[in-house]
Amino acid sequence: MNWQTLQSWMAKIQPDTWSGALILAVLFWVGGLILSWILRRAIRLVMERDRDQRIDRMAASFLSKVASVFVWVVILMFYAHMIPALDRLSTALLASVSVASIVIGLAAQSTLANFVAGLSLIFYRPFRLGDRIQINAPTGLETGIVEDVSLGYTVLQTFDNRRVIISNSVISNTVMVNLTAVHPRVMAIVPFSISYDADIDRARAIALELAEAHADIEEVVGCPVLLLNTSSVDLSLRVWCADPAIAATVKYDLTEAIKKRFDAEGIEIPFAYQNVIVKSLPALAGSDKAQKKDKDGQQ
Repeated sequence: MNWQTLQSWMAKIQPDTWSGALILAVLFWVGGLILSWILRRAIRLVMERDRDQRIDRMAASFLSKVASVFVWVVILMFYAHMIPALDRLSTALLASVSVASIVIGLAAQSTLANFVAGLSLIFYRPFRLGDRIQINAPTGLETGIVEDVSLGYTVLQTFDNRRVIISNSVISNTVMVNLTAVHPRVMAIVPFSISYDADIDRARAIALELAEAHADIEEVVGCPVLLLNTSSVDLSLRVWCADPAIAATVKYDLTEAIKKRFDAEGIEIPFAYQNVIVKSLPALAGSDKAQKKDKDGQQ
């Protein structure tokens, strides 16, 4: 099929008929898919060649989504302009654009807020793709890796492999901690308690010894006394680890190792218990006397 044949075939399409409108819709849809694919492919090639990461990945991903939406909006406008019925409808809608804009603005207020918040995240760059952040989400305190920033939402991947989806407006108006901005390592804090009769120095020495022997610990900070509690002396073993996943594993390992070692060394870990003393109740004593009187009366 040459170019003249294609032109003659396109000239036969009547946009004012249902068949012509359907054919044009399919053609515009296929064209939109092709343009979107070319756009995404071009951005992906640019990212692959940018080995020094001079281009921000998060900004490129966000702008590619915006460009894809823009492509579809332009295609829809051209299609509406070519179909006479849709062209007349759009002209009538433009006559009441003031009322429609108010209604659409009120209906899409949260959506527009998320979009504008996404633009602010791209512009100010409080975090990037792959950064580990901690944020007070509506579900509570969440810590995870920034996986994607879309037009309306930001996706975090937590360390237990959950996907936390937070709207961009919530992130923009919430205090967050970027744990990757300065140094990726994390401090693991292992709290434990001993009784008042136990030797604090011996308990501290055991905890530090176990920490020094752990292969995944980068640096042992110390083991200070935190609190003289009601029935216990509370200490806190603090160590540096490479990342949060390792820190969680180290915390579990040290907690178990401290418990086993304290049991072997005879160091008491206090726990709550109650002493229940049972005494004879007056009602029971009265009932015994009544039973004796009944027996005497029967005799």
